[in-house]
Amino acid sequence: MKKILTQREKEVFDLLVLNYSTSDIADLLGISEKTVRNHISNVIQKLDVRSRAQAIVELIKLNEIFLKTL
Repeated sequence: MKKILTQREKEVFDLLVLNYSTSDIADLLGISEKTVRNHISNVIQKLDVRSRAQAIVELIKLNEIFLKTL
């Protein structure tokens, strides 16, 4: 099965699932907040959904990302 996410998009959404903010994600990945937002927007477009939350639900359904516990 072909993956939908790029490696970086997966990293961003893995951190979103863990409730990291855009700012936190940017700091952890060493990229700008704008780049984080661009990755999120690209995924929302790919999935044809309207929000981060909807994207996360779809990505979990597609086994692209997984819910994690701390």
